[in-house]
Amino acid sequence: MNQVKKEKIVIFRNLTVQIVIAMLLGAILGYLVHSNYDVVIAKNFSDKIKMLATVFIRLVQMIIAPLVFTTLVVGIAKLGDIKAVGRIGGKALGWFFSASFISLLIGMFWVNTLQPGVGLRLGNLDLTTATEVTEKTQNFSAQNFVEHIIPKSIVEAMANNEILQIVIFSIFFGLAAASLGTAAKPIVSALDKTSHIVLKMVNYVMKFAPIGVFGAIAGVFAIKDVGDLLETYAKFFGSFLVGIGSLWLFLLLVGYVFLKKQMTLLLKSIISPLIIAFGTTSSEAVFPKLTEELERFGVKDKIVSFMLPLGYSFNLDGSMMYMTFASLFIAQVYGVHLDFATQMTMLLVLMLTSKGIAGVPRASLVVVAATCGMFKIPVEGIALILPIDHFCDMFRSATNVLGNALATSVVGKWEKNS
Repeated sequence: MNQVKKEKIVIFRNLTVQIVIAMLLGAILGYLVHSNYDVVIAKNFSDKIKMLATVFIRLVQMIIAPLVFTTLVVGIAKLGDIKAVGRIGGKALGWFFSASFISLLIGMFWVNTLQPGVGLRLGNLDLTTATEVTEKTQNFSAQNFVEHIIPKSIVEAMANNEILQIVIFSIFFGLAAASLGTAAKPIVSALDKTSHIVLKMVNYVMKFAPIGVFGAIAGVFAIKDVGDLLETYAKFFGSFLVGIGSLWLFLLLVGYVFLKKQMTLLLKSIISPLIIAFGTTSSEAVFPKLTEELERFGVKDKIVSFMLPLGYSFNLDGSMMYMTFASLFIAQVYGVHLDFATQMTMLLVLMLTSKGIAGVPRASLVVVAATCGMFKIPVEGIALILPIDHFCDMFRSATNVLGNALATSVVGKWEKNS
């Protein structure tokens, strides 16, 4: 009898179980508030309860910059030479761009096949929020793209959590440390110890994850009539789920091809990061936890520390699929015909532009707005997808986590066998 009680206690201490329970409780509370109180009270409740999610995400953001810098520098220094960095970097970028392009193609295929935007006319659109998103595309240019990638100050990059800029600086720093050999060992050793301290902080921060997920879900359900939204957007959301489901199937099949039976173990290892990303709509929120789980899975720390920061800038599979899907959906609603050649050009544009704004709030929507503008699709069409974007974001955030975990594990296996 005591053994059964102990097993139950262990189950409820499990982070994944706690997060699932928090999601359910958050949905119930949000639904009750939405059903029993007027819009003003529900909105006020939503703003307050979402602070729990904000606190959790800010706690995670607090440790991302030092974690990326210390682990990436140590990882490169341990690789030992520029050839090793170039070899792993080449494999990483080859995987990232291949996965991104296939994700874009899957989105393009399903939106053309299911045509969720054909004949759709929606009123009462939130043009105010759409305007806020489209304003971010005004400075969207080649100069802005380069400025976003290359840091002018590592302090500024860390303050703004610009992962891609931190990665660029860390690569140069790590290569310089590796070239100095034994002279740089004290610095590398200090950074190695620092990275372990930061990873210990991850354990403390993750204890707050269920509360953060609870706040995020409750806040959304309090102000959105989920039933009406899904009824109105049934075709769009259903088609999107078919697309994201196809992408998951593709990623899992590729994973089984390269990892064989280890793929099942990988999925068990990353279940908590997947659920946290799903609940908070933030793949960034699980970066530290994913680092820890992949190292526990068996990927060498130097591979994890090199691959994950790059992946968070270049390998957002779920977001890529959504960008094509959303852009062509808006074109369908407005009756803008785009031939196959034009759609392929759009895919290439999305491949490039999406790399320049990693970490920007509503990044996917900003890229979609910019792309629509380039191809003469009404940019205000962003308002069409805003009401249900949060629910789509839950799925694409989890997919981004799966894609990066898979890429890191596969490259880790390649390096182990090479």
